[in-house]
Order: sequence, then structure tokens, then C-alpha cells
Amino acid sequence: MSGKEKRFPLTLSSIAAKPARGASPNRKTEANGIATPQTATLNAARHALRADPAPRAPVPSRQPAPAAPAPAGRSLQLASGAVRKAMAARVARQGVKDAKVLAVLEAVPRHLFVEPALSSQAYIDASLPIGHHQTISQPYIVARMIEVLRDNGKGGALDRVLEIGTGCGYQAAVLALLAREVYSIERIKGLHELAKSNLRPMRVANIRLHYGDGMLGLPQVAPFDGIILAAAGLEVPRALLEQMAIGGRLVAPVGDRHQVLHLIERVGKFEWKRSTLEDCHFVPLRPGTV
Repeated sequence: MSGKEKRFPLTLSSIAAKPARGASPNRKTEANGIATPQTATLNAARHALRADPAPRAPVPSRQPAPAAPAPAGRSLQLASGAVRKAMAARVARQGVKDAKVLAVLEAVPRHLFVEPALSSQAYIDASLPIGHHQTISQPYIVARMIEVLRDNGKGGALDRVLEIGTGCGYQAAVLALLAREVYSIERIKGLHELAKSNLRPMRVANIRLHYGDGMLGLPQVAPFDGIILAAAGLEVPRALLEQMAIGGRLVAPVGDRHQVLHLIERVGKFEWKRSTLEDCHFVPLRPGTV
């Protein structure tokens, strides 16, 4: 992938001015108080951030902050930058210090990745159900894991990142603003399709979604300088360790009833260093596809 700036061509004003495809002439648009459906684009958060003069953590210079207007039935209040700003501030108080991670967390509209009925809870610090007995991770743990991934020997730069467990696509969207390339694997077909549906309107050019067994990784595009697991196993699969670049980092929850976040660093061709970070709670890591 080239080093060109990723662009999200739709603006909030252009979206609000147009009805959704297939919508009846009498259907209200965002300009009338209800957002147009299926027009999520990462430009809206950038629009909101520019409109808000309050100081904030800087957004990565080579990647503009994304967001989107809310689809029909979701409050425009959730599409504003204020709720995301408050969420990022809370995550900072919980201990996340990486300014770029906090800025991107503030930029990505989490409410677009949950069911409309749960939109009002999108910015609380909690995991939420996304179907198929899976959840979207709480904002703090998303930020914390990515912060650890970025605390590398390259000043936080991430070239190629692998995510195991796409889920609804939210964490992949956050990673896409911090890494040059993001590959994400989901083993549940329904969630793979959900993530594609959520991310497609946002026009994020550097995410590659794969349906498959995450425990096998993606050896055809390895090595990865960052690997992040959104499900907990009793141990980290050997295949994933082998796909780490030397100097790369892997962050994963490990355990059964009691889970602990682990950091694994590849320090040589046949050498890895492991450290434990903090308690956590994730859905189980499972093999195969469904």
C-alpha cells in the first residue's frame, strides 16, 4: 500500500442533503433531525472535531480522523463529537496515555457498530452484545490493547497489523487510523458479513477482512509487526507467534475463567518474551469456522 493519505470523500453536509437510496420522498433526512441510513463515512468525525474548538489530543497527521452520521433511528446526539470526546476523556482517566490512540478513539463512531436498540449505551465503558454470543469490547480495553501494541521500538509506528476476531468491525476501524495495513479474521460468517456491512460505507481503504480460522493466522501475508486477539485462549496459538515480525508485538487475553492480558514480543528468530499486564474478560478463542 502506498503512503498516500487515506481519504474519506463524503462530507457530512453532502450526506445530509441527499436521501438514502430507495428511501421514499417523505422520509426525513438528517437535516430534519434523523440521519440518512447507510451513509456512514469517517469524514463526519473529522467535521465534528474541526467544529469543536476545545483542545484535544492530536490526530495522527498522515491519517485524517474518521466518523459518520448516524443511520436512521439513531440519535444525532450520538453523531456529535461531544459524546466521543467524553468517552476518550474517561478512558484517559482510566490510565491510557497514548494521545494518538485517544484521538482516534474519539474520532471513530462506536454507535454505528452496535444494534440501534443499544445505541444509547454505545459510549459507556462496557462490552455490548453484537449477536452470535459475541460482544464488542469495552472502549477502555480496545484503547489499552492498541496502546500496548504501539509501545514498540518504532515510535508507535505500525506497518502491518493482524486482528483475530473482527466481530462488528469497531476495533479494526480504530486500528485502521493507526496502522498502514490492517488484516482482520472472523470465524463466524454472520459477523464477518456484519463487519463488512458496517465498514463498507466508511470507505476505509486499508482494512482487509477475511473469513476463516483466526487461530491459523494469515501466513500468506505475514510477518506482522502487531497482532491483537479479541478472544481468550488457554494459550496463544503457535501459528500466530511464528507470524510475528522480529521486534513485533502481540497482545492477547489468556485464560479460562480468570483471564489476564498478555504481551508477547518477538526478540529473535526463535525467541519470544512474555509479560502479563492486567485482568480482563473476553469471549473464548475457538478453532474452525461457523
